[in-house]
Amino acid sequence: MLGFPRRVLILGMSIAMLDGPSALSHPSGSSGSEELLIGANQVGRLGGRLVVGLRAEPKTLNPLLALDAPSREVISRMHADLISINPKSQVAEPALARSWTVSKDGRLYTIHLRHGLRFSDGAPFTADDVVFTFAAWLDEKVHSPQRDLLIVGGSPVEVSRLDGYTVTVRLAAPYAAAERLFDSLPMLPRHLLEKRLRDGTLGEAWRLTSAPGEIAGMGPFRLKHYRPGERLVLERNPYFWQADSAGQRLPYLDEIEYLAVGSEDAQIMRFVAGQTDILNRVSPRAFSLIAAEGSSRGDVVDDAGPSLESNFLLFNLTPSTPNTPTDLAFRQSWFRRTAFRRAISMAVDREAIIRLVYNGRGAPLWGPVTPGNKLWINSAIPHPARSVALARKLLASSGFSWNQDGLLLDPAGRTVEFSTIVSASNTERVQMATILESDLRELGMKAHIASLEFRSFTDRVLNSRQFDTAIMALGGGDADPNASLNVWLSSGAMHLWNPNQHEPGTPWEAEIDALMRTQMSVIQFQRRKQLYDRVQQLLAENVPMVFLASPDVVVAARKWVGNFSPAVLADNPLWNAPQLFRLDLH
Repeated sequence: MLGFPRRVLILGMSIAMLDGPSALSHPSGSSGSEELLIGANQVGRLGGRLVVGLRAEPKTLNPLLALDAPSREVISRMHADLISINPKSQVAEPALARSWTVSKDGRLYTIHLRHGLRFSDGAPFTADDVVFTFAAWLDEKVHSPQRDLLIVGGSPVEVSRLDGYTVTVRLAAPYAAAERLFDSLPMLPRHLLEKRLRDGTLGEAWRLTSAPGEIAGMGPFRLKHYRPGERLVLERNPYFWQADSAGQRLPYLDEIEYLAVGSEDAQIMRFVAGQTDILNRVSPRAFSLIAAEGSSRGDVVDDAGPSLESNFLLFNLTPSTPNTPTDLAFRQSWFRRTAFRRAISMAVDREAIIRLVYNGRGAPLWGPVTPGNKLWINSAIPHPARSVALARKLLASSGFSWNQDGLLLDPAGRTVEFSTIVSASNTERVQMATILESDLRELGMKAHIASLEFRSFTDRVLNSRQFDTAIMALGGGDADPNASLNVWLSSGAMHLWNPNQHEPGTPWEAEIDALMRTQMSVIQFQRRKQLYDRVQQLLAENVPMVFLASPDVVVAARKWVGNFSPAVLADNPLWNAPQLFRLDLH
């Protein structure tokens, strides 16, 4: 996964990698060949199709704008990065770059590209495409949420062409996880998109309605056709640059077909009925059902352990303006009270969420980092037991009271009543909303659930900001703190409770900004850990989100899927799509 922001509307870095000499020089991974040989997997057979269910249709095929999980899933199969973070080992590996070196001061990367590579339309890939790609991601007119990650030391990274297969990337300051910058940017074709960048229309390119010939990437598959509301089919990229240990050019599969199946229940039903071949993450509650159905067929069903997905209740803390509806403005005045947010957190029955939503296959959360991120989690964050009584005391100390019917009143005597929006296609979060509605009723609050179609939901949160609270999740393919820059920096497009701030709106947000920017240039792991621990503490104390729970990673595949090897940290059973093949082909 990921050629995208690492913390997204839906993984650990080793200490040796941070502090050791491997951070300074990397040998070629090509052993003299310009195809990357893959030797760790079983040699497969060419041919066949893999069918995967998606809970919603992709919103775009443009990597610059993709935020939703369906779009990112499809785009990830179509594109490639300069450097890849292996989801299993979490070590940086050569990809489109055959090697790279770093200057002693950690500010200059020299990247050597593989020779003879081609985009999926046959056009050559050169250093000019790399320079163009960084210019596209950094262009302010595009409004890419990834742009925040390319601002290092207060300045955008500077990319220069040395020759046709060599580029330099200069940073304004040392950056502890710089290699992850190159793992998070799909390389784009200059020959197809340069005019759009000049015209300021790049954000309009590569829509779902675009013809397959208009889109080209460096990934293992390319677009074959899209049928709205039904399916999207990717076909084998004949120019893909990887080969297996026997010299066979990858990928093995001819096609990957994505079906828009709607809800998770529909996704599971399709798999159980034999209509899809891989379950690309389902809720832990489905584990027993899938395991029982799959055991008779020999399917692989795996609880791969804790995930990086954090589910939370989000407050809309965007400052009111003269155009803000009056009723939303006074509800936001409640949300801006830290005591109000803490009271809600204290009243949430997280154990019930784990039991009822995840059937015990998950972990409660009190902070932004999940137990699946063993390297970076702040284990000192308190895990207070649920207490409605203490929550009511907090509210009373902040000027709230109760009427004779037990309903909570704000200091102006208004009944505390607000809505919680949730994506209707996510059964887990709808169930969480129901549990929270019941929990908050014990405080005298009325929290009305509004289940919205996925696109309407994301538009409310990311664009119009017309919502009170929302239940959603962040996930990612990398656990490094820098993966979350666009979430925790107050200027970030994904700073969900109050995005795109020109100046931090609160002292604690200002402190988080300083901490996140400092850890970016600290190479020593323990110091970075201390800084990020403090970030987690500030988020837990100020509660702009009430962190709820994290599910285990549950995946499944048909018995005929060769080289099926789900990675917990990648949260994605298709991370090694080029190596997947059909065992039943002869």
